[in-house]
Amino acid sequence: MARGGNIPETELFWSLIDKADRKFARVRDTPMYGRDRNDAEFHKAFKIYTRLWKMQQENRQKLVEAGMKRWEIGEIASRIARLYYGQYQRTSESSYLAEAYIFYEAILSREYFRDSLSQDASALAKKQLRFLARFLIVCLVLNRREMVVRLANQLRSLLEECKRNFQEAEFKEWKQIVQEISRFLKVDTNFMNMRPLRYSYVFDSPPGSLPCISNQKGLKLRDAILVSYHHNEVKFTELTLDTFRMLQCLEWEPLGSFSLTNGDDANQEGSSHSRMNPLQDIRDPSLPPNPQKVILYRPSVTHYLVVLATLCEELPPDGILLIYLAAPGSLEACSPAVSFSQSSSESKELQDNNRECCLHLGPYVNEGLNCLYPCDLVPFTRKPLFLIIDSNASDAFKVMYGTEKGGAVAMLLSPKSPSFPTGATADSAVSQNGSQFTMFLTAPLQAFCSLLGVANSTIDKKDAYSKAEELLLMILNEWGRALVSSGSLAPIWIEVLGDLFLRRLLLRFIFCRAVLALRSATPAPECLPECLPQLPDCTLPGSPEIQRGVRRLAEFFGIAGQFSLSSDPSPPNSGSGGGGPEDPAI
Repeated sequence: MARGGNIPETELFWSLIDKADRKFARVRDTPMYGRDRNDAEFHKAFKIYTRLWKMQQENRQKLVEAGMKRWEIGEIASRIARLYYGQYQRTSESSYLAEAYIFYEAILSREYFRDSLSQDASALAKKQLRFLARFLIVCLVLNRREMVVRLANQLRSLLEECKRNFQEAEFKEWKQIVQEISRFLKVDTNFMNMRPLRYSYVFDSPPGSLPCISNQKGLKLRDAILVSYHHNEVKFTELTLDTFRMLQCLEWEPLGSFSLTNGDDANQEGSSHSRMNPLQDIRDPSLPPNPQKVILYRPSVTHYLVVLATLCEELPPDGILLIYLAAPGSLEACSPAVSFSQSSSESKELQDNNRECCLHLGPYVNEGLNCLYPCDLVPFTRKPLFLIIDSNASDAFKVMYGTEKGGAVAMLLSPKSPSFPTGATADSAVSQNGSQFTMFLTAPLQAFCSLLGVANSTIDKKDAYSKAEELLLMILNEWGRALVSSGSLAPIWIEVLGDLFLRRLLLRFIFCRAVLALRSATPAPECLPECLPQLPDCTLPGSPEIQRGVRRLAEFFGIAGQFSLSSDPSPPNSGSGGGGPEDPAI
């Protein structure tokens, strides 16, 4: 059978392969950021790959006789999966991520690349290694832990086989990648994944249950730009541990099952591969879409500013942009930070003196391209910003307060020095487990247990963990009610409290500050996080509401003795507790 002017089906297939390669390259080279992006190239590429997939199903025998190899079928499926994953990166739409998983899982289960080694072709072996690495990233983001471990083992075994069959020097870079995933999984343990980092109705409050401030403007988190850089940091390919955690923290957890691995029907070739949007909406349709996120890996400062400018320019009128920066800082020639009582002229003078304080977004060589100064961000304060700085130079960014160019800025600033976990020394506390501050913002209960020396085995039981999570949620909700009812909130905090992602980050910041402050009778200022504008007194570590909450959680784990708390153990009003769990010590 022939189509299109009697062109044989096999010739049409190969011509479409060439055309598909060109369209795929165009999509691959399209920037991963920008709301005003034209997705026409994605749709064109997807359409042609869908056609190829259908053609190989309907004409499999003819194509095999004409020279089509099994790995080429896998290559088509892999390209479709990469298109889906790339579209997830551009839109943060979780259905694209789920579809990428479906195609990658089909390649794995059908072993499309299984003949690569027997053909003594190192190029094909590298295709299989790349497939496993890409599938691993999708599984990490989806939090499919069993598949992650399986793929990591396969990647390791395949690399060993490649080193035996081919020149070992050809696979030197893959040795590093295997080491990266092994190191990543040692840190991102089952304990860290006992609950999803995404906003989940199982562990987080439903939107309608949270009090809000009447007549609030209500900014919504629409976009986020995430960057972390530290020497020798834990990462897998271009996904660092800190950005990985923050990425998930800014998404909704799907309410139902992905139905990816149950039964043959879900994985039959072509069963769901020919539709543009094959999965039903896997989130609650009443929820807003996930905020769009851009992750930049070791960008030059000039590139970072280009992306930031694009996001600010395209930010919707009701939107706020989250900027997350986790990087080491240069502290030379830093002046004292500006205080709230200083005039704008004094603030400007301090800003000028503070110009040497910066963050390093890359190696210290060629510092000019890798140094980001607080003044670099000031032009973007024409739009509302939610700024999270996780650095030993975080307080340098205080100079931005009072210098905004029309939009308001909310800042969460990490401690300049992390607190040592219980039982750790200065030498042993040098940790590769990711940032302590970021962990408090993304996985607060795990951060609490890690800091206070609560053994993983103590909370490893599902029932005990669930009770601890329920208790922490109750405490944070009580603090949220106190925050909303306060009459001294700065306008920017009023505007962000209606966004569930930002509200959760703010309450977790209050929790982090309270835990770090109350751990010692006289905490060092450099070991405490700060926020600008200041929050009401009811959120300070010394307030009765805050101390009461920390006491309840500490008593749950039997570690109240590690805190310097007031002697007043009185519980909150019965109407504010919400009927949560009892607080027995484990």
